[in-house]
Amino acid sequence: MLVLGIESSCDECSAAVVEDGKRILSNRIATQIDIHKPYDGVVPEIASRTHTEWIKDVVEGAVSDSGAALTDIDGIAVTNRPGLIGSLMVGLSYAKGLAFASDIPFTGVDHILAHMYAAQLEYDIEYPFIGLIVSGGHTIISVVNDFDNIEVLGTTIDDACGEAYDKVAKYYGFGYPGGLIIDKLAQKGDADAFSFPDPSLHKGEHRYDVSYSGLKTAVINQLDQFHNAGYEKTPENIAASFQKAAIEMLAKRLFKAVGDTGITKIVAGGGVAANSYLRSLLSEKNNLNVYFPSMLLCTDNAAMVAGIGYHYLMRGDRAGLDLNAGSRVAGFKKNYP
Repeated sequence: MLVLGIESSCDECSAAVVEDGKRILSNRIATQIDIHKPYDGVVPEIASRTHTEWIKDVVEGAVSDSGAALTDIDGIAVTNRPGLIGSLMVGLSYAKGLAFASDIPFTGVDHILAHMYAAQLEYDIEYPFIGLIVSGGHTIISVVNDFDNIEVLGTTIDDACGEAYDKVAKYYGFGYPGGLIIDKLAQKGDADAFSFPDPSLHKGEHRYDVSYSGLKTAVINQLDQFHNAGYEKTPENIAASFQKAAIEMLAKRLFKAVGDTGITKIVAGGGVAANSYLRSLLSEKNNLNVYFPSMLLCTDNAAMVAGIGYHYLMRGDRAGLDLNAGSRVAGFKKNYP
């Protein structure tokens, strides 16, 4: 089965053709980074307008790249949640129109589940496993029982991990996108220059939850308080110390989930899954089987949407033309033992 995937949840306009949920025949990603760089972040109105301008060429290009014709496409999968409503509506509306005009069945896909599926495009991973989604908008630790069945163990109670990266980078003028730039700066810095705290969550918060608001505040507003004598306050040292605190906070909860569940497989996804320190920290654990998507599949892309969409379509799931977009995560099981 050939599935055309369409992704437009934020600022990446992407289309891909994937065969049988595994074989990527094409994966076009048109990035808006340069457009949003002057603002040090994504401007929703600009993002949605740009998607409108680009979507036709991106989709047609992806079909052409695959070597297939539109008449060869067996199904369409499109991200319909979560994300920026304006951006989501562009991809969803285009998918609906294309499906209706070409008489091709289509299905909606949750962006979080698609990221969780990305590594399956490159590896054969048996369920269940511990899933880790880290991006600019989401930070989720979960038990993944199937492609569309995850039990959320922990999440952020405030800022997402990638969001904290972007805000720290913006404050210090490091540049955009913050995650990539801080990662590069950190590799030239000394993580011992600052001892930023691991947040102490209030009583009643779940033990797998994380909080990045306090860390962000410490780095931006209380830098001197956590500075260690003998080290310079360079951008590289700030980046390295912040990154160490941000990633180790996440890893500590992740390893606790592994210990509590007895599941030793970890699968990561999302933009921050490309982070070099996170990859290094998890990969050095010899008692764990850790899977990361390739760098391209960590970003928002349509191959992961087409890949997971195949399983929905094979199951017989079909969306109607009344399918709507949603800005928030919905429908996940919460498992807070």
